[in-house]
Amino acid sequence: MKISYNWLKQFLNLDWEAAETGALLTDLGLEVEGISNFESVKGSLEGVVVGHVLSCGKHPNADRLKITKVDIGSENPIQIVCGAPNVAEGQKVPVATAGTTLYTKEGESWQIKKGKIRGEESHGMICAEDELGLGDSHEGILILSEALSPGTPCHKVFEIEHDQVFEIGLTPNRADAMSHFGVARDLKAGLEQKEIQKELLTPSTSNFSIDNRSLKIDVEVENNSLAPRYCGLTISNIIVQESPDWLKNRLKAIGLSPINNVVDATNYVLHELGQPLHAFDAAKIKGGEIVVKTLPSGTRFTTLDGVERELHNEDLMICDSEKPMCIAGVFGGIHSGVTEHTSSIFLESAYFDPISIRKTAKRHGLNTDASFRFERGIDIELTEYALKRAAVLIREIAGGEISSEVVDLFSKKPNERQVFLTFDKINSLIGQEIPRDTIKSILSSLEIKVNNDTESGLWLTITY
Repeated sequence: MKISYNWLKQFLNLDWEAAETGALLTDLGLEVEGISNFESVKGSLEGVVVGHVLSCGKHPNADRLKITKVDIGSENPIQIVCGAPNVAEGQKVPVATAGTTLYTKEGESWQIKKGKIRGEESHGMICAEDELGLGDSHEGILILSEALSPGTPCHKVFEIEHDQVFEIGLTPNRADAMSHFGVARDLKAGLEQKEIQKELLTPSTSNFSIDNRSLKIDVEVENNSLAPRYCGLTISNIIVQESPDWLKNRLKAIGLSPINNVVDATNYVLHELGQPLHAFDAAKIKGGEIVVKTLPSGTRFTTLDGVERELHNEDLMICDSEKPMCIAGVFGGIHSGVTEHTSSIFLESAYFDPISIRKTAKRHGLNTDASFRFERGIDIELTEYALKRAAVLIREIAGGEISSEVVDLFSKKPNERQVFLTFDKINSLIGQEIPRDTIKSILSSLEIKVNNDTESGLWLTITY
């Protein structure tokens, strides 16, 4: 499991080196197997500077090439042969100087060298957006602000994020740590044992509000044992487009490819809080209703990857009034997902039975970020909070209005059990005697309620 250090710092105000934090995480049982560096732009634009095009004329030996004189802040301007159709005198442009290493989209490197192009010397390259790794455009060179000074390093012009990413070998019993928030909670407890007090900052949902009630989607759960809690709401008048850079960088750092602002928001909250979510195109929900149920064996269903699958009668499905739309907790369908044409969505946040999800995922050979978490058991109390968190985020980056009440079908409320934890058992299991105050402090920092302590142990309240 990949954990971004920058992301982790949104929960805890940390100024430690990543290696020191990684060592503490390992001590806490979240073994850090490695730490890698992430750059939002590979190479960080080292060697790329702002240039001022002083002159631009036709190449004597090539109709489509131009010879430019460019001020890059050095003592003398340099000559660059450029084939871009939009290069012109007076522009401020990004210049990769001789010796600079640039990278392709696939990560392959290539170096800018001095040389001759059709008989004319060229001492650098005026770059397009895609050549710098800043986007996909190759229609012409990138034009920069006229206010920039020649020679300014381009890594100061563009917001390039640097991050360090922990690779944590998560054991199956640590479902509570399958998110940045879960890891931060453990880290806070570990810091307290070092007498370092840090506030755990939780994502706010204070801005959540229902804007109108213009788009109601009814929800029915036919099998409560397979879906003990199912929440949802609608958001209308959204604009599906590319996500902002900060969101794309968070996902890229942990190895995810950004898709669009709505899908990216659901993936962000999944890795932030550990709660999987799914967004359906509301216009594709027939009959204005969601039905959570199983279907007869042999039913055909095509998933997002374009594969037609044969369902088993124990596979829990999210359906509308006519057809299945999603394998619950595992994989979405090809015909109900969010596209650039989507204007309204139904946003789902649910708790599905871990055993059911594990069997379905194995049956179909699917292993997704959602099924990974549902199989191990997520926090059923988190379902509505994560839904509101995602709704606020989507409204922030995609616009629109929250257009329904929150549907919350909660058939199985959490139970509380009183558990007696003996000191002898702790010392026997761990192999050394831990001070009783330390045990109480650790439990409290992990939000486990200590009701009473005796000479032999502690009475705890456990929610399950």
